[in-house]
Amino acid sequence: MRRMTARPANAHQARLLRLLRDGGPNSRAQLGDQVDLSRSKLAVEVDRLLETGLVVADGLAASRGGRRSHNIRLAPQLRFLGIDIGATSIDVAVTNAELEVLGHLNHPMDVREGPVAVFEQVLTMAAKLRASGLAEGFDGAGIGVPGPVRFPEGVPVAPPIMPGWDGFPVREALSQELGCPVMVDNDVNLMAMGEQHAGVARSARDFLCVKIGTGIGCGIVVGGEVYRGTTGSAGDIGHIQVVPEGRPCACGNHGCLEAHFSGAALARDAADAARAGRSEELARRLEAAGRLTAADVAAGAAAGDATSLDLIRAGGNHVGQVIAGLVSFFNPGLVVIGGGVTGLGHNLLASVRTQVYRTSLPLATGNLPIVLGELGAIAGVIGAARLISDHLFSPA
Repeated sequence: MRRMTARPANAHQARLLRLLRDGGPNSRAQLGDQVDLSRSKLAVEVDRLLETGLVVADGLAASRGGRRSHNIRLAPQLRFLGIDIGATSIDVAVTNAELEVLGHLNHPMDVREGPVAVFEQVLTMAAKLRASGLAEGFDGAGIGVPGPVRFPEGVPVAPPIMPGWDGFPVREALSQELGCPVMVDNDVNLMAMGEQHAGVARSARDFLCVKIGTGIGCGIVVGGEVYRGTTGSAGDIGHIQVVPEGRPCACGNHGCLEAHFSGAALARDAADAARAGRSEELARRLEAAGRLTAADVAAGAAAGDATSLDLIRAGGNHVGQVIAGLVSFFNPGLVVIGGGVTGLGHNLLASVRTQVYRTSLPLATGNLPIVLGELGAIAGVIGAARLISDHLFSPA
């Protein structure tokens, strides 16, 4: 497979590549307004990038007086692969150099089947995208997994919901199979990067991105950069205790947020309510399908079912309790909530907001938006493409 044949030679070239990735085609003059380079130095760096083939000329720029210059853009043939491995499904997408999604596939898959089975499915999906004509090959791939990652090595570390993955060399194995550079991170960090690049957090520099799905995690962005912590476990808020001596959790402790409100916990509570006769709506859905999911609770709430609404409000209170502590500690400019359980929508959001605004410091919440993510299922794959492009658009 074809790989990028060149990398930026210095920080100026890397900065130019990232500006073109984030802002699209641009003129030399406009790029010069954004970088601290003289006109002659800028011309040298742009010409060197043109020689490498990483950028190409792209028509005449709008006149600013004098001779019109050409726009330049990232090479249109560059392709990145974004892979978002969740607890119960896999999303794979191919993007161009500006991280626009050209093709996207989703496949149900239980991460507990282990890395070999999961990666066989990932490679099958990548091959389908290639065969569709969207890419001759991939210049790099980013991968998210639903557990802590030792970032420098690209290796999962003791992930509670990923048996068989501890220490598996994800980056090395996928790089060999795909024939391109690979970067690995926690899935919620990639969701945060996706929303930062193309979603609701585009103008935010300091924000929290909370993912509520089978598990619960939090991406922490400080000064525009993801903060991962010393060992890669920053943001693992699903295992903050919210109920002393509460329910047992997969991590071995009791009363964790994840044990009391996540996709799995909500489905279990809904089934208990249906069997106990507390909700005709949920009982009807349970009888029809044999099981319940968070989507059933969302549908029940939309139909006015009081028990479904109560479950969502109780869960939102638990999430809001944790986020309130984070807001008082971190003082973010934005809180984004995403993940599969966001199908619960504004009922969940209202409950979280109420708890945060009521219990956090007024100085921290006075102008704090708490919003749902914009990108849905593609947030993680866009973030994965952003991760690998950040790596490749860095000085060699």
